[in-house]
Amino acid sequence: RTNPQYRPESEPLIRIESTNRIRDTTMIRLFVAIALPESVRLNLAALAGGIPGARWIEAQNMHLTLRFIGDIEEGLAHDIDLSLEAIEAPPFELRLEGIGYFGPARAARLVHVGVQRSNALNFLHDKIESAVVRAGLPPDERKFLPHVTLARLKDAPASRVVDFIADHNLFRAGPIAVDHFTLFSSFHGRTGPIYRPERIYPLGNPLLSAEDPWLPEEDDVRG
Repeated sequence: RTNPQYRPESEPLIRIESTNRIRDTTMIRLFVAIALPESVRLNLAALAGGIPGARWIEAQNMHLTLRFIGDIEEGLAHDIDLSLEAIEAPPFELRLEGIGYFGPARAARLVHVGVQRSNALNFLHDKIESAVVRAGLPPDERKFLPHVTLARLKDAPASRVVDFIADHNLFRAGPIAVDHFTLFSSFHGRTGPIYRPERIYPLGNPLLSAEDPWLPEEDDVRG
C-alpha cells in the first residue's frame, strides 16, 4: 500500500498502550470494518440534524462494521491479525440505500443507512467470523445486519425519528469499490471516540469472483 496513513501489510499489529488493564495486561479494543471513501462519508454526514437527543457520528468515524471484537489482550489480538491475514475473498462493489433505525420508534437506539443485498459482502463477513472464532473468540450469535450508523439516540421523540426516515429514505450511495477490509482500534479521545486503522487486508483471490453463483444468498437489509 502506498497510502502513508497505513502500515505495510508485512508489519505486525502495533502495540497499543491502554489505561484499561486486567492483571497488568494491556487490553486493546478492536473491530473489523469496511472503511468508506471520504466523499461517501461527507454525503452521509450531511444528513445530520432534525432529531433531538441524537448524537451524530462525525464523518471521519463512519464505517461499515463487519465484526465487533471488543476489549482483548494483545496476544489474542495478534492471533486474530494472523487469522484475518489468511482470508481469501474477492473484491466487490457496495451500495448504500435507505434509512432505518434499530429498536421501536418510541425507543430507537440508533439511525442508520441500509446496505443493498450483496452476496460478496455476506461471504466476506462469514469468512471474518470464521477467522476470529478460529483465533479464539466466541461466535457472534447476532444476525449480521450490515449498516452505517448515522446517529445514536437517547430519548428521541418517535415522531421526529419517523419524520427523519421519511425525509431521507430515498438516500442512495454507490457503487463503492471494496478491495480491502480493515482492523481498527478504538479508544476515547477528548471530544469522542477515535478509530485508528491498525491493519489493512487486501481482497483479490484470482480463483474467486464476486459474481460466483455459489456465494450464499441473503435477504435485503434495508431501513
